[in-house]
Amino acid sequence: MTKKISYAVGVLALLFGLWGVYIRLFEGEQSANYGSYIGWGLWVAMYLFLAGLAAGAYMLAAFEYLFNVPQFKGTGKTMLWAALVTLPAGLASIGMDLGHMDRIWKVYLQPSFASFLTLMVWGYTLFLILILISLYLAFTQPDKNPMKIVMWIGFVTAILVAGGVGFLLGGNAARLFWHVGLLPVQFPVFAIASGAALMLVLVGWFMPALEEKPRGDLLWLLAIITIATSVAKLYFLFADLTQSLYGGATDNVIAVNSMLTGPYAFMFWGVQIVIGLVIPVLVLAQPKLAKNGFAAGLMGLFLLVGYAAARILIVVPGQVAEMMPGQAEAFAGPKLSLAYTPSLMEWSVTSAVMGFAILGILIGMDYLLNRMPRSTEVKK
Repeated sequence: MTKKISYAVGVLALLFGLWGVYIRLFEGEQSANYGSYIGWGLWVAMYLFLAGLAAGAYMLAAFEYLFNVPQFKGTGKTMLWAALVTLPAGLASIGMDLGHMDRIWKVYLQPSFASFLTLMVWGYTLFLILILISLYLAFTQPDKNPMKIVMWIGFVTAILVAGGVGFLLGGNAARLFWHVGLLPVQFPVFAIASGAALMLVLVGWFMPALEEKPRGDLLWLLAIITIATSVAKLYFLFADLTQSLYGGATDNVIAVNSMLTGPYAFMFWGVQIVIGLVIPVLVLAQPKLAKNGFAAGLMGLFLLVGYAAARILIVVPGQVAEMMPGQAEAFAGPKLSLAYTPSLMEWSVTSAVMGFAILGILIGMDYLLNRMPRSTEVKK
């Protein structure tokens, strides 16, 4: 039943999203609510979320192919496939934010390696190639040296591309809310946390080939990883917010207040903290519930929603402070505002991206599981 519902959600999300994709491709960005003051919005946040999800999925695939963790036996192909789907989805989301998508070839044929954006594009390209090679080797020679060599390279690359977005944001000295040394360190932790949440959903809801006890043991291990990364994320969040408030820098105080008591308070307290952290941790801390496939999958979904909200709360509040006094009152116009709420077109495009990711993962899992050699499954 959960698979049928998930397929239906994916199809509906994709169908709703086709309208937004058409508007964006043929009418441009006029229907978007980001503008000159807040230039990065929902699509950039979802790029951070999905690209981090791909990196985390790859890291968890390494638990089988590199570290030989018994509980992860039989899950590596699925996580590699999830990485292969979510990375292009994330790149599609950031692609929609580009003003001239047709010029993407320049970063390959006329690159400027002094630009961190160029390094990011080349890094993602390399990572995508490594995912493809890893998935091929997972089917052909999963226990041979070539697989381990490629997985080691991919594992390190996953950490680097996950942290790279933190460098991209934090290197912007004009945005004090992002310009902190810990920001690049946090993103690999976010990535593996997102990967564990996705794996809770996939194992809990869509992997019947795993026997009950091995699946329960795996879900409990994922619950432990989730709780540990949630505590780490909460510490990072507490450190960032308290340093901003006690430091007293105007830009940081404005950004933090917009999250704690301002227009993004519900997303912070209701979605990121309650739905995305407190409820999953309380449920997954109980072994009986953590080993229940439906409950674990539901908590994984809650976590993913919270992580997506967290990316929005990194991107948007960091831009709400004026770059110079009086900026907001100097000119009036639809693209000259320090307030941002995604437009229906922006949500529609994001819906298309998420629908593609959901359907891509489900279709791929069905293909992989139906043709998975018995030797790669968890032994009874």
